[in-house]
Amino acid sequence: MKRTLFTLAAALGFVATAAQAQGTYPTRPITLVVPFTAGGTTDVVARFMADHMGRTLGQQLVVENVTGAGGTVGVTRVAKAEPDGYTILMGNLGTQAASVGLYPKLAYDPRTDFEPIMNSASTPMLVVAKKDLPVKDFKEFIAYLKANAPKMNYGSGGVGSTSHLTCLFMESLLGVKPQHVPFRGSGPALNALLGGQVDYVCDQTVAIVPTVQAKQVNGLVVAVQNRLPVVPDVPTSAEQGLPQFQATGWNALFAPKGTPKDIVTKLNAAAKAALKDETTRKRLLDLGAELPDEAGQTPEALGQLVSSEIDKWVPIIKGAGVTGQQ
Repeated sequence: MKRTLFTLAAALGFVATAAQAQGTYPTRPITLVVPFTAGGTTDVVARFMADHMGRTLGQQLVVENVTGAGGTVGVTRVAKAEPDGYTILMGNLGTQAASVGLYPKLAYDPRTDFEPIMNSASTPMLVVAKKDLPVKDFKEFIAYLKANAPKMNYGSGGVGSTSHLTCLFMESLLGVKPQHVPFRGSGPALNALLGGQVDYVCDQTVAIVPTVQAKQVNGLVVAVQNRLPVVPDVPTSAEQGLPQFQATGWNALFAPKGTPKDIVTKLNAAAKAALKDETTRKRLLDLGAELPDEAGQTPEALGQLVSSEIDKWVPIIKGAGVTGQQ
């Protein structure tokens, strides 16, 4: 009888301790995995969000860059992590949608292996060329690319990254096949562009706007309907004769499947607070990011975004015959 009472008391004590621990989450630093190298769009957005979220939660969000295989190495790590709220992910269009079409043996399913937390920022896409490429605008670039595609190359943040997908989309519209040079993130791709090792890149505003503003690269076009206030001299794709070239990336927070709902809710609230903060908003907006409205800041909205993006991009990828083994 005494043993039974002791066992029952111990079990009740364990439940109470677990509930208390969950109620006081977080009690230690949280690892925020970025599946690309430092300096790229996903990394920049992650660090801006982590800075403010850490203050809201009372614990530091430690950004860890885990690279490889177009970002899928880092994402797989989060998918297999303990669902306790202490390992979360900053994923993007490439890792959470394009990967489904690129990797037949993908180690995770973006639709079922994660708890969506919140979309942090959408990022219009820019096409920029190295300074000495002999073109003045996007129309000249199109003509030059069509005439010289086999001899030209472009850099991206890796096979299946948002930057790769955008260039692939543009190529499909133009009917050209230049050489793709994948890197382990958009930061190294941009460095290669600045060094003249690649001819052009298609990248998100957050990563590329400062170099356009400094005139270190030739900003050719923004792949959205309206010009961007941060780079007002760069025309839209419609203005340059290719209106169907519309592309926007996004970066969003996810937790492993099975993470308790109250923890997801707490992380979502901290992410919302970050986007309400004037300093964080200004940091993102100054780099050309577009922030989701309230309706777009729910876990449910992010889950719907992932599903719709998979439906959109997988046919494009399969039609182009691109695989993650390239």
